Parts: sequence; structure tokens; C-alpha cells
Amino acid sequence: MTPFIAEILGTAILILLGGGVVANVNLNKTIGQGSDWIVITTGWALAVFAGVVIAGPYSGAHLNPAVTIGLAVGGLFPWADVPTFIAGEFIGAMLGASLVYLMYKDHFDATEDGGAKRAVFCTMPVIPNTFRNMISEIIGTFVLIICVFYFAEASFETEVGSTTKVGLGAIGAIPVSFIVWAIGLSLGGTTGYAINPARDLGPRIVHAILPIKGKIDSGWGYAWIPVVAPLIGAVLAAVVFLTLGK
Repeated sequence: MTPFIAEILGTAILILLGGGVVANVNLNKTIGQGSDWIVITTGWALAVFAGVVIAGPYSGAHLNPAVTIGLAVGGLFPWADVPTFIAGEFIGAMLGASLVYLMYKDHFDATEDGGAKRAVFCTMPVIPNTFRNMISEIIGTFVLIICVFYFAEASFETEVGSTTKVGLGAIGAIPVSFIVWAIGLSLGGTTGYAINPARDLGPRIVHAILPIKGKIDSGWGYAWIPVVAPLIGAVLAAVVFLTLGK
């Protein structure tokens, strides 16, 4: 499996499970309908775990353009590979979102609330405020990426004089998942914590394209914030990492 395919598959699984938990909570006549925020944040954290475990051995499991660009700015990833990884992440996100719709089609049809349906695909702020919505996504992504930097550089001693990097493979998937869970619980209440341009824009495009019964607009006036703000947060995290050192 190539890194490109790994990013597609890993991101598709991430969005299938992450969007799937939102569908299970938001849509009518599902077994999980009406579950609360803890279910959504836990589902997204475990979705990250699944995606990272799958893609980690082959691509390092970025699954997020903010991770890719942040690591490139920090000198831990080659710039030449950035376009390929980002393309894989967006393709995977759109594929995953399409699979969520396919699986929950009957429940989309049974749901009248267009906002609840849109929330399965993308984020929207609870209180629209461009500046503070930007700050929310910048801070959330900063926390994610600064932790990723130190996970990627972490190592453990296997024997005297020999160390092995933890990285973002199966071992690294556990702490990354906990960080995403913490971000959702603590910082996700304002904008829904996209913290990932592909996770938000890819499924938002799918929402706009699919013939979803009774859908509302795809929120294009807000759509740029969960793309731009996470990239700013990632660059800031890289600058802090480079400034503080390993």
C-alpha cells in the first residue's frame, strides 16, 4: 500500500466513523438518536484511532492537511510530498462522507431538520462570530499539532543504548486519540472542532452534491474558517516547536 492510498483509506475510515457517530446521534429513528456530546466526542476520538492504526505503518497517518503542513513547516515531513498527502486526505474524506450517507440514507429521509443532516457532514458555529470562531479553530488545532510534534519525536528505550521512535503508528494512535477526545470535550462546544480542513471541506462538498431530501444550504459563508484557521494553528504549533526545540 502506498502512502497516497494509505491516506485515502485512513481518512475515509476516520470520516466514516466520525460522521457516522454524528448521524447516529442526530438523525431520526436511529438506535443512538438523542445521545449526547460525550458520545460524539468519543466516537470521533475512536475514529481517529482506527484511521491512524490503518494508515500509520504506510504514511505516518496524517489524515489531516493541518498535520501534513504543520509537520512540513516543522521540518519533519518533505514539502515535495505535501500535495500528494493532501489530495489523498480530501479524496478519503469525501469517500467516507459518501459512505455515511449510503448507510444512513433511510434515516436522512426520515429527518426533517436540515441542520441536523448538515451536521453529519461538516461543522458550523453555535454563535457565528468570525473572529472568535477563527480563534476557536486555531487554538484547537494548535493543541492537536503541538502534541503531534512531540508524539512524532517521542521514543522509548528498547535496550541499553537503543531507542525506537513512537511516531504516529499503532502506539501513537492511542495518545493522539485521547488528545482529539480532550479537544472535543474541552474546546469543541463553540464550532464543533473541525481542526482538519479535509474533514470539514471534503464532506461539505459531498453534502452540496448529494440529493439529500430536504437539505439546507451547505454553509459556504462559514466554510473557509475550518480550512484557514486549522492551517494557521498548525503553522503556529510548528513555530513554537521549532522555537522551543525537541
